[in-house]
Amino acid sequence: MRVAMARMLEHHGGALHLSLPDGEESTLLQVLDSHFAPSDVLVSRSDIDVPRLFVSDMDSTMIGQECIDELADYAGIKDKIAVITERAMQGELDFEDALRERVSLLAGLDEDAVERCLADRIRAMPGAQTLVRTLRAKGCRTVLVTGGFHHFADPIADRLGFQRVVGNRLDVADGKLTGALAGPITDSSVKKQVLHEELEQLGANAISLATGDGANDIPMLQSADYGLAYRAKPVARTAANGWVDYGDLTSILKLLDIPETEWVRG
Repeated sequence: MRVAMARMLEHHGGALHLSLPDGEESTLLQVLDSHFAPSDVLVSRSDIDVPRLFVSDMDSTMIGQECIDELADYAGIKDKIAVITERAMQGELDFEDALRERVSLLAGLDEDAVERCLADRIRAMPGAQTLVRTLRAKGCRTVLVTGGFHHFADPIADRLGFQRVVGNRLDVADGKLTGALAGPITDSSVKKQVLHEELEQLGANAISLATGDGANDIPMLQSADYGLAYRAKPVARTAANGWVDYGDLTSILKLLDIPETEWVRG
């Protein structure tokens, strides 16, 4: 494998830029991983530039929790639901089946438990707000697309600075969750579709960035120019062309070589 150029990024001394004229990106990623783990890495065929589109997963990516697991704690069944969540994220279960099963177990829970859960349990990942707001300031379109729920995603998106939200809706009747979902399911195919829809609006040459951590994010990660797995499950990490295992979400700004003086902090 030939490396045409190697240099430390101008604005971030801990980041190395390698130019690969030929060979497989996957081979380079394996070599880097074997020698430098844990690391923050992005491999691209062309010069890395600031993206025009950023599409991200929410749970365990932009926030540090799985919302449905935390909500289940208010029903006293967190352990039961968390096992299903983990298997779905590892790609061991069909996403839609696993989602419907977990939501059905929440039937009868008061809707106000969602507000209490959001206030008491849900916290943004370190660097999330700085990442999103900096990319927006650079002219990047920001979209939060989640297999989770609008009850959580809408306020989180507003807090972090996302411009569009795509997710699932919990069905509610008489102030209680019915155990069903309202409307279509946001699954891996929808995440990929959203990325392509947004790119069509921006133009064919627009560079895209996607972040996620689980099996449901794989098609989106693979479709983006820069698919970054954040503290991800092995199945998603293997599918991506980069990862963040060491730093927080501002590591993505470093990989894009955006100077800290230009970061928009919350």
